[in-house]
Amino acid sequence: MAERLSYEDARAQLVEVVQRLEAGGTTLEEALALWERGEQLATVCQEWLDGARARLETARSSAE
Repeated sequence: MAERLSYEDARAQLVEVVQRLEAGGTTLEEALALWERGEQLATVCQEWLDGARARLETARSSAE
């Protein structure tokens, strides 16, 4: 994924993708594209969360 979204932007887009999938009314091809985009966005969100967790652990270790 070439773009670098903020956590908040990725999460908002992921919510939109999920809502569109849940609403139905898309072709199989559209649903697959939405699913793939959702997977990409979920990965971006997880990377942000993993990075935040690592920073917190580093800060805790430094404080001790």
